[in-house]
Amino acid sequence: MDKGTARFLKQISFPLWFVGLIWVIHLIQVFGGIDLRTLGVFPRHWEGLPGILTAPLIHGSWGHLFFNSLSFVMIGTVLFWFYPRIALKSVLFLYVMSGLGIWISGQPDSFHIGASGIIYGMVSLVFWNGVFRRNVKSVILALIILMMYSGLFEGILPGQEGISWEGHLSGAIAGIILAWVFRNQIEVDEIKPPEPEYDEEKTYFLPRDTFDMTMSERLALWENQNRNRVL
Repeated sequence: MDKGTARFLKQISFPLWFVGLIWVIHLIQVFGGIDLRTLGVFPRHWEGLPGILTAPLIHGSWGHLFFNSLSFVMIGTVLFWFYPRIALKSVLFLYVMSGLGIWISGQPDSFHIGASGIIYGMVSLVFWNGVFRRNVKSVILALIILMMYSGLFEGILPGQEGISWEGHLSGAIAGIILAWVFRNQIEVDEIKPPEPEYDEEKTYFLPRDTFDMTMSERLALWENQNRNRVL
């Protein structure tokens, strides 16, 4: 295995590990006949507070699981490949903050489950990195994310039945905060190499002391040079 492939697999190991975990949990839920939705976040109830840690691991249907898995792998790969210095701590922060946002502001009559809040946070982080860092890589990635995930913005609008828009909005806001906090965390590929130093002597069209001589001195030098040519 070459170094490029090994590095790629290492960088995407966390997104793949996380997706594998939520698939195992969903399989246990479906084939074991266990309803794990009560492990979600139940807003503004102390007994629902532990759901901040468990809610992203639980999904209500195969469709919910599939689309969250696909999105997590795609945006997670972008984040861990291009921003490895901040990727893991960013995901952990988004994990907690999206759940906490649901607990504080979510609808209190139901359990909130799924990893969508983390996904919205990662999308927001990559996009706002382009705004705050303003280097070529971050701007290009921000434009790509904008084209790929522009439809997600609808998910932060309130009033959508069955959608935890509070978690989406909390994740997106947390992503903006992270992009600002980590704006100076320069990645290895963003460091400009030092400019080469040239030790070669410069050549000039005229001698460097040309304009230091007086008219009579230049005339005497010219006569001396012509006299030497005649001789």
